[in-house]
Amino acid sequence: DGILPRKNEFQRPAVANVDQLVIIVSQAVPATDPFLIDRVISIAERRGCDSVICVNKWDLVPGEDLYQIYTSAGFTTLKVSAETGEGIEELRQVISGKVSAFTGNSGVGKSSILNALEPGIALQTGEISEKLGRGRHTTRHVELYPVGGGFLADTPGFSSVELEKFAVIRKEELAGCFREFQPYVDQCRFGDCSHTGEKGCAVVEAVQRGEIARSRFESYCTLYEDAKKLNDWELPGYRQKG
Repeated sequence: DGILPRKNEFQRPAVANVDQLVIIVSQAVPATDPFLIDRVISIAERRGCDSVICVNKWDLVPGEDLYQIYTSAGFTTLKVSAETGEGIEELRQVISGKVSAFTGNSGVGKSSILNALEPGIALQTGEISEKLGRGRHTTRHVELYPVGGGFLADTPGFSSVELEKFAVIRKEELAGCFREFQPYVDQCRFGDCSHTGEKGCAVVEAVQRGEIARSRFESYCTLYEDAKKLNDWELPGYRQKG
């Protein structure tokens, strides 16, 4: 035994050494906004944490668009229905032997998927206490529950995953959080290319050829504009002079 080195950590909620985020999404009502998915993925990528995209409610509305976008971007993407059981065994294999945290906007079926993996686990991991405690500034420890041959980090409120001020990524680091950009970023005409529309930008050209999903590029541009507005004191590692 002993204290393991931290390979990553999230401040809100306080959880470390997560192998992967399992992002539950859907194209059925309420449909998941791809920008929210991309924002969560960028945070995970910055922390050295993998992302698994779980497209739920496939029996209601096959989320083929989302499946194609994230498969082509290089992420493990699963077609799942908690209702019919489609994809549950595949998900079980993906989380086996790993520490995972499940996240997703309200209504996408996170509880249903958890219960399909391990009956009763959603109640056990505090879904009800999350609803009762929402809005309260309470600090609670994070527990690990055995699920599907791996461990689930019990993270009430993880649907927000450090968004807003907890998700500070420098604009210079942002392209590195979009893994499908990597084959192109060194091919741009200018070394300081922001990859948002400059002439001779290899990333933009890849989008135009259909090699990078337009929705992913648009998310990157939005996040880049947000990052440009950050003050120095909001950036990681800032030290006040004097």
